Amino acid sequence: MAGPDRGGRVTDDDRVALNGQISRSSFYAGMRVLPKAEREAMFAVYAYCRAVDDIADDIDRGRSDRAAALTAWRGDIEALYAGGPPGRASMVADAVAHFGLAKEDFLAVIDGMDMDVAADIRAPDMATLDLYCDRVASAVGRLSVRIFGMTGEPAIALAHHLGRALQLTNILRDIDEDAAIGRLYLPREHLVAHGIVGDDPMVVAANPAIDGVARDLAALAHKHYAHAKAILAERPKGYLFAPRLMAGVYSKTLAMMEATGWHRPRSRVKLRKAALLWTVIKVGVLR
Repeated sequence: MAGPDRGGRVTDDDRVALNGQISRSSFYAGMRVLPKAEREAMFAVYAYCRAVDDIADDIDRGRSDRAAALTAWRGDIEALYAGGPPGRASMVADAVAHFGLAKEDFLAVIDGMDMDVAADIRAPDMATLDLYCDRVASAVGRLSVRIFGMTGEPAIALAHHLGRALQLTNILRDIDEDAAIGRLYLPREHLVAHGIVGDDPMVVAANPAIDGVARDLAALAHKHYAHAKAILAERPKGYLFAPRLMAGVYSKTLAMMEATGWHRPRSRVKLRKAALLWTVIKVGVLR
């Protein structure tokens, strides 16, 4: 991962430092229209997210080592807000100063990564899954909407719904990849409802009934997309191109997955460049 420059800023060369929740194409198409300060702040936030996410996903390291690394990041964030030496958190120092980003949201992202480090998440109940989505996705949304200049209830609601929609889409896209590293994010209640017993990720991923579970979760994701798009349709104050684009691209990706289904053999769904371009143009017209 490319790091920040010596001044703690994140440059355009830090493109690889993106959170895996957002596709590279749609992210950059959305960010490039932002003013420089907002664009650099978004790169900094996503570099931070990628840094802590890489720790959680480094399964070659022991859990205690990964937990200690996340604790160190938590200390750097605390130091940044306390006015002390921020260490690696210097990468978000300018963004925090310029946009009043909340410490609690940075720490929530770490809390979400801690959930993956403490033990592999396997068939969580819906409440636990929702908490996980809030920490690893909606918290990032709360940081982002501040940078976009959004305020008040529309901003919080958009972060809530769009964050959950994007994270659920990623979970449905990455079932096999997650199973390969011992994780299963599909909720227990839906597994049981479709007759799937147990929480072994590889066994569950191979069960034909997983298609029904995935479609249940897809329906929930669509509800969140609908709420997010309704908020954006009201044209609240702020730079709305990026969230509109992400909602458009990811909801289309989800629809493509539904069309192909989740029966094996599964292949990773990706929006074609022409479809992405059309989405960019359509969103740009609405901007």
